[in-house]
Amino acid sequence: MPATDQVEAVAEQVFVALADPRRRGVLAVLAANGPSTATDLADRLPITRQAIAKHLALLAEAGLVTAEHGERRRVRYGLQPAPMQLAQQFLAALTRDWDHRLNALKDHLER
Repeated sequence: MPATDQVEAVAEQVFVALADPRRRGVLAVLAANGPSTATDLADRLPITRQAIAKHLALLAEAGLVTAEHGERRRVRYGLQPAPMQLAQQFLAALTRDWDHRLNALKDHLER
């Protein structure tokens, strides 16, 4: 897969994951508190542990979190910034394209 297609595919997964406010909430708690278990997250959010587990699975599929196995079979989830950075690059490229087009339109209208 070419680099541009790969960036776009990762960006799409990130945008799908971020579309749900509960998943954004999970990411916000992880960003504020560091790696946490599903139980820790359920204690901090108005979501059941089972729902948290489903959201974590989708976030992991998008590459936004990773599971770290600890003692007593506890799994802690931590943030992974790389997919978010690729999504930001994708948006920055779109912004540059639009800025160029809007500047060209502005120049044309001013003539």
